[in-house]
Amino acid sequence: MTAPETQHPRVAEVVRLLREAGAAGEVRVLPDSARTAAAAAAQLGVAVGAIANSLVFDAGGQPLLVLTSGAHRVDEALVADLLGVPRVTRATPEFVREHTGQAIGGVAPIGHPAPIGTLVDVELARHDQVWAAAGHPHTVFPTSYDELLQLTAGTPAEVGPGPGSRPGDDEGTPR
Repeated sequence: MTAPETQHPRVAEVVRLLREAGAAGEVRVLPDSARTAAAAAAQLGVAVGAIANSLVFDAGGQPLLVLTSGAHRVDEALVADLLGVPRVTRATPEFVREHTGQAIGGVAPIGHPAPIGTLVDVELARHDQVWAAAGHPHTVFPTSYDELLQLTAGTPAEVGPGPGSRPGDDEGTPR
């Protein structure tokens, strides 16, 4: 980890938190930006479903982090019903940065200024190893579904229709 991206303060915070939690995975610097699940999967040589997208939503003014499989789309109405709120909407880039301290495309599941309610897509459990962003669009770390639940104090959830139910859903999914 000697690339400039690892010196980024958000990445350094993610590394620190992973070590404190006893996580085994090491942050990896990718040669190209991985702002989509497809781009991350291609660079890592893994299935797009093994990429844990970090999607931030606005749930009545409160941030909600949904860690979803790169092969899965979030159904906002389903998530709103699950949470018992009128609706959830995709957060603006400004809202994302305000609540995570990180830019879209590199939002890690941890390392935010304050705790964020988190749902972890049950589809990620299909993979022994999943990859999550590490605070910068060029950084990722390997983890597992169970470890994501522990790291985030997240809640397992079915956040959308099963993979493959809508062709092409895994292409271009923002991380």
